[in-house]
Amino acid sequence: MKKNYSDTDSFLTFIGGYMKIKSIILTTLLIAVISFQTIYGEKLIIFHAGSLTVPFKELKTAFEKTNPNVQVLLEASGSRKAARKISDIHRNADIMASADYKVIDELLMPEYADWNILFASNAMTLMFSDKSKYAEEIDVDNWSEILLRKGVEYGHSDPNVDPCGYRSLMVWQLESKRLDKPWLYDSLKSHCAIRNIRPKSVELIALLEVGEYDYIFEYESVSKQHNGKYIVFNDSCNLSDNDLGDFYKNAIVQVTGKNIGEYTTLYGAPIVYGITITKNAEHRTLAIEFIKLMLSDEGRDIFRDCGQKPLEKYSIKGDTSNLSPILKEVIK
Repeated sequence: MKKNYSDTDSFLTFIGGYMKIKSIILTTLLIAVISFQTIYGEKLIIFHAGSLTVPFKELKTAFEKTNPNVQVLLEASGSRKAARKISDIHRNADIMASADYKVIDELLMPEYADWNILFASNAMTLMFSDKSKYAEEIDVDNWSEILLRKGVEYGHSDPNVDPCGYRSLMVWQLESKRLDKPWLYDSLKSHCAIRNIRPKSVELIALLEVGEYDYIFEYESVSKQHNGKYIVFNDSCNLSDNDLGDFYKNAIVQVTGKNIGEYTTLYGAPIVYGITITKNAEHRTLAIEFIKLMLSDEGRDIFRDCGQKPLEKYSIKGDTSNLSPILKEVIK
């Protein structure tokens, strides 16, 4: 006997088949996602100062070795630019590491980060090569006179995006004060061609190596990492001595501020690096583990091997109420 199906039965049969197909598709997609994560792993995104490129590559290698399903993505730039990627462009990053801890204080806290761990120091240097004019003559006492000679090309990074840039200007001011030559800062500034001001300090190295520049202002760690010739400035102007903090304050530089049209006044201070986990970090647990590695004895050794000094004692600024106990244990 021929069976008769009502419209309702046909509809329910159709829906049942549809739901089975949908379930199969969703299951397939879920398996694909899990397989992708298994093959390619999670991605830990880190924005960092250009001067941290070498030690952070070493940290990346060490971290990925113990976390084989994690890919650490490093993105270098000037520290102020790195912070603005988060605050202005709203790009996602798990960690932000700055060559000046005050960048995090000013541009990210408290809207985009709660706290700021101070972890390393550095010193300002003048880097040059065998091709540099007067390379055999320059020293810690006559460098400013050498730079002002006719035909000498020197450069530094952009103060508005890179702390090494405004610290270069501070070196000029402090040397002017040390030598009691009030005119020296303006002379150094006017003799430095605008084309020789680059977005970040590490970009200057390639131009130095090909002979485009005779001298560039760099951190000591960067000069060491690239096996360049360099002189470390006198302690009174190299921004490395904690005991000279009051003298360093004599250097004053204005840079673009937090909002368009605003400017921020910066005062000279010993160089201290800072690091934070952003509030919207998608991989907070991994970020905690990465910073734990960086602050560990292994991490300290990596920095020393890369020519940079970790702080003898770490410290933290900001709201630590939500700070991971893991990091609290490392910092104390």
